Amino acid sequence: MSTSQPIRCLFAKAKPPFRLCPRRAFQTGTRLQARPTSKHKSIKASDLGLIKGNEPKRQTTAKDLRPYSEKEKAALAKRYTPEQLAAVEAGEAAVDLNDLVEQGAAREDPMKLNYLDDFSSIHPVVDKPIRAPEENYDPNLRFKTEDELAEDLTNWVKGMPEEPTRLDWMKFMDNTRLTVGKPEAELNPRSYVAPEIPKLDILKRGNVTGSEEIDPSTRRLMRQTGFDYREIRRFRVKNLIQHRVVNQTRLGKISSQYYLTVAGNGKGLIGIGEGKSAEPEEARQQAKNAAIRNMQPIPMYEGRTIFGDVKGKVSATEVELMTRPP
Repeated sequence: MSTSQPIRCLFAKAKPPFRLCPRRAFQTGTRLQARPTSKHKSIKASDLGLIKGNEPKRQTTAKDLRPYSEKEKAALAKRYTPEQLAAVEAGEAAVDLNDLVEQGAAREDPMKLNYLDDFSSIHPVVDKPIRAPEENYDPNLRFKTEDELAEDLTNWVKGMPEEPTRLDWMKFMDNTRLTVGKPEAELNPRSYVAPEIPKLDILKRGNVTGSEEIDPSTRRLMRQTGFDYREIRRFRVKNLIQHRVVNQTRLGKISSQYYLTVAGNGKGLIGIGEGKSAEPEEARQQAKNAAIRNMQPIPMYEGRTIFGDVKGKVSATEVELMTRPP
């Protein structure tokens, strides 16, 4: 019997009573523990200036706005007449390049607005109103009496020219004060009342005047669009498609009339609408009202045609609109 076997058993490691399942590697690369560590610190691409987003943006100057080249002028000459090109060059020559660079550039700073505004006018709802100074307030301000107004009229009659005109009377009415006190208190008074919200003309339209009877569908159209009865009657309406359609139901075949209508005012508004009904007149009226409701503004050149040629395709239908020559 060998004596080395018991000694080997004493110094051997204890084996687990059960066999452990081998770990499955989910990647083919080297394990993190076995990867060599670098002696140098990692450097970011942004620190080296390799990312274009972190580069400082160069400010646009007037020298960057170059005039049209001969090649570009030749391309424009194929689309526009010499008179139109002369008008474009005259308009660009009238604009100062420095103003175009300073005022025409969009802001990129964190305090920029989410909308475009040139701040040329004050909006009474959004902007802070400009009020008159407090020095314009006069606690002793009062209206003139009838005797004081009659005295002002007498003085104007005494100094009236030999042949007075209507303009002289208008000047007298504009320059005559109705109060006694500081002139600033009447011409530019101090007020803490919020400025009045401007009223849109479109809200005033739609009122029907006259004894002519209007059907309920036209009244509903006037409330929806804001057009008055005269404007609706002046619209140009043309029926593009008119045919009979049949709908199969459990009660049988139900026939009706279909209309496809286009409407416009000849000044840039155009719309298209569909209508279907059992009666032809009712279907035509539905298509007309739908076309007026769907009107969209179209930019017009010189108020007579569109800007350039336009091509469009829907399924197998191709449409091409061409500008009308002068």
